[in-house]
Amino acid sequence: MPESTERGALTEAVFYILLSLFTPMHGYGIMQNVKDLSHARVNLGAGTLYGAINTLSEKKWITLLDNEKDSRKKQYVITDLGKLMVRDEIARLRELLMNGEQIAGEEQ
Repeated sequence: MPESTERGALTEAVFYILLSLFTPMHGYGIMQNVKDLSHARVNLGAGTLYGAINTLSEKKWITLLDNEKDSRKKQYVITDLGKLMVRDEIARLRELLMNGEQIAGEEQ
């Protein structure tokens, strides 16, 4: 995953994972929620999801719920830093959309 703590674009999968974790969820719940949010356009495999979870945990964008450390179904939740990254991505996407509408929207 190319994301860093610098202000860069998030992949679509990472963006949806972070959005999903505004509510604590376990891995399968995240997979289902991403599928629902994206209208089945984004389907995460287990390897992709857990690789992303590990990376996002290392970056401190998500965390394991304290009471879940010994549970088989671990639940994750977004951190304040993760929420900041989502807000930054929304602002970036708004700018892209505004620029696109200003230039290409005139052709409609």
